[in-house]
Amino acid sequence: MSDPNFHPNKFYELISIYKYYIDIYTALYQLKTENEEELSSIYKMIKIDLIDSKKYLPQNIVKDILDIIPYNNRYTKSYLYLVKLIYDDYHVEDVTDVILASIFLFYKEYGIKLNKSSNFEKIKSENFEMYLENTIYRAIMYDNKERFIFFIESEEFDENKKLNSVLYPESFKSYSLLELCCYYGSIDCFKILITKNEAKISQECLQLSFLGRNAEIMNECLKYQKPNKECMKNAIISHNIDFVTFLMNQYNININLDYCGEFKNLESFLVYFDQTHDFYKCFVYSAMFDTPSLSEFFLSLGPNINAKYTIGQTALHIAVSKNSKKTVEFLISHGANINEIDNSGQTALHIAERNQNEIMTEFLISHGANINEIDNSGQTALHIAAMYNSKEAVEFLISHGANINVKNNDGYTALHYAAKYNREEIVELLISHGAIINEEK
Repeated sequence: MSDPNFHPNKFYELISIYKYYIDIYTALYQLKTENEEELSSIYKMIKIDLIDSKKYLPQNIVKDILDIIPYNNRYTKSYLYLVKLIYDDYHVEDVTDVILASIFLFYKEYGIKLNKSSNFEKIKSENFEMYLENTIYRAIMYDNKERFIFFIESEEFDENKKLNSVLYPESFKSYSLLELCCYYGSIDCFKILITKNEAKISQECLQLSFLGRNAEIMNECLKYQKPNKECMKNAIISHNIDFVTFLMNQYNININLDYCGEFKNLESFLVYFDQTHDFYKCFVYSAMFDTPSLSEFFLSLGPNINAKYTIGQTALHIAVSKNSKKTVEFLISHGANINEIDNSGQTALHIAERNQNEIMTEFLISHGANINEIDNSGQTALHIAAMYNSKEAVEFLISHGANINVKNNDGYTALHYAAKYNREEIVELLISHGAIINEEK
């Protein structure tokens, strides 16, 4: 639903109001420095405008920063340094729902475990070869022409060599040398491969060029490939509004609001609103930015506070999924249905348990969340808390009347899940509160 009376000046007003947010996240996603003085300058903005202003929780900022690494991994150490500055000032603990590899690298760098339940055994075997000094990947990362030529002229050189790592945009994909040049914006290595080695420009090359942000590489790729939705996704991630509007105007590719929220691109989000005036959709997705005043603006335009989009989620579902407590408080205080379900039958409480967010769990229950609500698979919040090893949440749910022996559609109780995943403390806790030990599935 759109607002035909929307005044264009409102767009510029919104851009001005949220300039602090736009500037900080643009600086983070476009980070190109390892200089500690420059990084401290970025941190100062984060500290003053986001954290000390009480607008955003430090643990949410830590999550946001760590989540950027796969899209700009050349500057991994810079991102880890920024997180360490936040950690030192705010003693952040138990950051949830973060890429495990990023938490592992922070642990390796500083000896600090940001998520207590993280199991690093799985990640130790992952490929971090691009960080090793004497590799062709390192040469591409820094666009070191001399070292790159040395590698490709050696007898062992394999032009079909590919790299797979969790620290790239798609962890299940393997990237060719030319694709990695596009990802890093390494124009000298790129030119060598397409001239001397006659490497073919793939669709992936074009997509990754929007992350590398090198105009010369992008223009060359556009000669052979046509932009698609993945290009728009990467343009949004790059926080380059010129790329976004180029794809929108020249190729009629729509701005995806999911990606705007996921990658904190508020500027592109507001451009979408300026183009469509769709306040209904924008209200729902505004909850992704953890900014109550933004949600309040879109709500003032007239949408139903329980409006749903995509997978049947309301603004409340989204706010809880993003650990946006202030936005959750705003929505509930303005009449949001705390027990509204999405297409999978999940309420906000189910989502809070998946995020292992005890504070959100307590808040939702204190405001009337149905503790024994089941989703389409028969899961209650207690099932999920036991599965995710959230001991405090399990204790809280039981103390507030959670049905300890309820079975899901597969016949599993919370105790079954705790035993299946070797959650010993939770097994003991459930049994001590009356869980039936020999309950059959």
